[in-house]
Amino acid sequence: MAWGGNPRLHILTTTFSFFVGHIVFNFFFFFFSKDPSVAKVSGGRKKTVSFSSMPSEKKVSSAADCLAFMQGGCELKKVRPNSRIYSRFYTLDPELACLRWEPSKKDGDRARLDISAIREVRTGKSTETFLHNGPLDNLGEEAAFSIIHGDEYQSLDLVALSADVANIWVTGLRYLLSHPGSSGGGDGGVGEGSTGSKMRQNWLAAEFVLVDEDGHGIVSEDTAVATICKLCPGIREAKVRLRFKEIQRSKEKLTSHVTLEEFQEAYCELCTRPDVYFLLVQLSKDQECLDAQDLRLFLETEQGLSLATTEGCLELLRRFEPSTAGRERGLLGLDGFTRYLQSAECQLLDPEHQNVCQDMKMPLSHYFISASYRSYLLDDQVHGRADLGGLIRALQAGCRCLELGVTDGPEGEPLLGVEHVVNKYAFLTSQYPLLLYLCQRCLPSQQRTLAQHLKKVFGPKLYTPESLPVSLGGRATTLPSPEQLKGKVLLVGKKLPPEEEGSEGEVSEEDEEIGGGGPLPSQQHSPPSTPSTPEAGRLASESPEELVNFTKRNLTRVRPSSVRLDSSNPNPQGYWKGGVQLVALNQQTPGAMLDLTRGRFMQNGGCGYVLRPAVMREEVSYFSAQSQGCVPGVPPQTLRVKVISAHSLPKPQGSGAKGEVIDPYVVLELHGVPADCTEQRTRTAAQNQDDPLFDETFEFQVNMPELALLRFVVLDDDYIGDDFIGQCTIAFECLQPGYRNVPLLGLAGDPLPHASLFVHIAITNRRGGGKAQRRGLSVRRGARRGREYVTLRNMGIKVLDDTFRPASGPLREATDLREDALSATVAFKEQCGLPPMATLKQCIQSLATRLQSPDGSPSATLTLKEGYPCLEPVGNLTDATRKLLNGYDMMISANKQLIENADGVHERIAQVQKEGMVFHEDLPRLGEKENLKGRKQSKAVESFAWNITVLKGQCDLLRGAKLDALDALRQLALACEASGLILTSDGHYTPHGLSSRRGSSHGNGRI
Repeated sequence: MAWGGNPRLHILTTTFSFFVGHIVFNFFFFFFSKDPSVAKVSGGRKKTVSFSSMPSEKKVSSAADCLAFMQGGCELKKVRPNSRIYSRFYTLDPELACLRWEPSKKDGDRARLDISAIREVRTGKSTETFLHNGPLDNLGEEAAFSIIHGDEYQSLDLVALSADVANIWVTGLRYLLSHPGSSGGGDGGVGEGSTGSKMRQNWLAAEFVLVDEDGHGIVSEDTAVATICKLCPGIREAKVRLRFKEIQRSKEKLTSHVTLEEFQEAYCELCTRPDVYFLLVQLSKDQECLDAQDLRLFLETEQGLSLATTEGCLELLRRFEPSTAGRERGLLGLDGFTRYLQSAECQLLDPEHQNVCQDMKMPLSHYFISASYRSYLLDDQVHGRADLGGLIRALQAGCRCLELGVTDGPEGEPLLGVEHVVNKYAFLTSQYPLLLYLCQRCLPSQQRTLAQHLKKVFGPKLYTPESLPVSLGGRATTLPSPEQLKGKVLLVGKKLPPEEEGSEGEVSEEDEEIGGGGPLPSQQHSPPSTPSTPEAGRLASESPEELVNFTKRNLTRVRPSSVRLDSSNPNPQGYWKGGVQLVALNQQTPGAMLDLTRGRFMQNGGCGYVLRPAVMREEVSYFSAQSQGCVPGVPPQTLRVKVISAHSLPKPQGSGAKGEVIDPYVVLELHGVPADCTEQRTRTAAQNQDDPLFDETFEFQVNMPELALLRFVVLDDDYIGDDFIGQCTIAFECLQPGYRNVPLLGLAGDPLPHASLFVHIAITNRRGGGKAQRRGLSVRRGARRGREYVTLRNMGIKVLDDTFRPASGPLREATDLREDALSATVAFKEQCGLPPMATLKQCIQSLATRLQSPDGSPSATLTLKEGYPCLEPVGNLTDATRKLLNGYDMMISANKQLIENADGVHERIAQVQKEGMVFHEDLPRLGEKENLKGRKQSKAVESFAWNITVLKGQCDLLRGAKLDALDALRQLALACEASGLILTSDGHYTPHGLSSRRGSSHGNGRI
């Protein structure tokens, strides 16, 4: 069959059938050539379509599947060191002994690569050819891979049409490397099946026997369908039934009964997730199952669980592995691994944040508070019907601030009518204080009746000054904490000035204050102020720093504009960046704004209170919401998100007329300070039904992590309008690194059954998931000569300038310690042929391949020198391998310098910060002494805040860098042991003083 020739789109279909045990696998391969007319169809819409190499209903579930695909062959792009790109058709020969490609100027015997000559297979753009050729940026990272071969470790650099095709080639080649008997038609062929494959078939056979009541080896179609749906929750029954119908037609069966082989075939084809299979093969040394050591290394290096133990891994294996044989042998197969990745333990939201996890003993003004605005109105704000269900739902969602309307009623009784409902549901979801805004226009006599009525309904729950003797105002005191006010209802309403008490004077909504019917101890400030959204939006945009300073001591509430007719919501992020604590939203109006609010308050157990960032709480801090690097001295973090796949996606609501197939794509929105706000999207998975594969990676720079929210939105691509499928919004601080499951929510915030995304997360200064390095970082840019150092500002006040001056030395030392360790690690990764975001486990695996001697023993061993893991060469090494070991030694040396010197440098910086804070209260007097007035005085105060913030930020960075270095040592030791580089000291290693969270920096942390 001829390839090419016609420039129009061709879909050429080839079918392969082969046997693994007794299972028949069918594959349909699609090859695409460019068609100029395709671009015209969309009429300029900025949308791209991802055509998978295989339709989603045909899944790869074993190494045999991969090898069959490779034998059929496909087009790959060959990249030369001179940046030229050639399209070639690559195949694996029938004996599994070599790769061939055509067309080629070489004769047939030379246009080949023997499997026995292959040293390793790398994923991504990890070789010199990829790393140092700029024009290759348009080739996808996920679709690139390299075959390292020969004694000189030459590279054959290839790019597939899609990421899943690249995964198939990488998996198949690695299988051949780890099973030499498979190639050349040896006895150890693929047909025998791996350990994991045998476990799976035996488990499915056992499940089949359980439903085969007669023992005849057949069951009814209904029974087979029900069994598969039970074993694989979330799969659609119609999909399973259709597959059995197809099997019956292909075999021309006259009966609908299902045999064991047909049951196994249908399950493996429908319930195998290719993304999980490829990951499992990478982790399991191509055995298609994980032992306790494999799982521990995965949890340590990818999932960020630094204190994982072998016993804990065995317990996890027993919980998730469905097969009896796997549980008895301590092995986790493909189905058990899939169940683990879909479990609550692997969700993107850190489980620590599912409960109250923040300090609740700070003043109320230090928290964002979940607030509701007229949630009892069903439709618009003018003619909308009232419904108590709206208030109940708001309280159940964790709202801690409600607005209630009160008017004069007949017979001297004010009309409220909801107080009993509020009292019933006030503290069912959260025990922390509930603020009630009383928007009332009552006569004084009815106000007094209302006060007595509320005291009777709420009883001891109602806050009054005498019930809790704490001050609510004044500069000398602070607001009480949520912990102090636990179980209390605080009334916020109109309060007339003392000289007008008893009159019918009008008071605007801005005069509202917290209270319980008695006078406040001090009126030096009046919490909370309540500007409307237009006024508050102007303040947050024009003067966010001043607004932040005001909210350090004062509660501020923003409500939607009173001139609105509908129940739309403002963007709360625009007010949070200014420190506004209470952003009142219509809880009855679903949409992105309410999603952001739910995501924000989910990070503290949904209790309705979330601690504001430190720069919004500390007395002295510098914060610029509008500029990049809004906190001085603290570089932005890099968030790297790989959207791998989606699963069990439902059709959009109301889309019944659009057919059965959806065309989903994923939008990633980053919300935060203006410098952080951005949006990116995947390609559209055209007609990929409910389980599309994406395999796309996105990078975000996060300047202020404490305010950032990441929102995933799944939409159905349609020319008329993209329909909403589901979303999930999570605060940046709650993200777990590594491979994570993202449960999707519907428009109203309800979970979509079984619908989820599968992603990989890597964050700077966060354990696990590799380390997302700052963009463009490489060893060539790591020289100290071009390094940027943070500096302190000159204040123009001699005593303070003299106080801050000694910090310049330790600040430079801190930067050098961090950057030297980072640069040495990146340099080692590049020498291993891996990108900066690779894990140290991948580096050691690459290194171990080169350290393997002809007799199979390692030519280097792991030893402990002064508690640090070092590799000692054994025998003769090639120059290239010796250079790699030198790079490893330099990385260990740089991390050793960081670990052993961090505490001393940290102490010197902290001492300068402490000495500087002594002068804080005397700043005005010291400025006058230096004749600083007006603008110069303000500039000096700003510079003081800048310097203190820089010193604190550098202390935090250095502490985090030390913890990262401790993690690196642990990962290296584990990876060396897993790769067969035997520990020659005590034979065991333990970390000293390393806690499971990032908050501790005690102990030298050596192994």
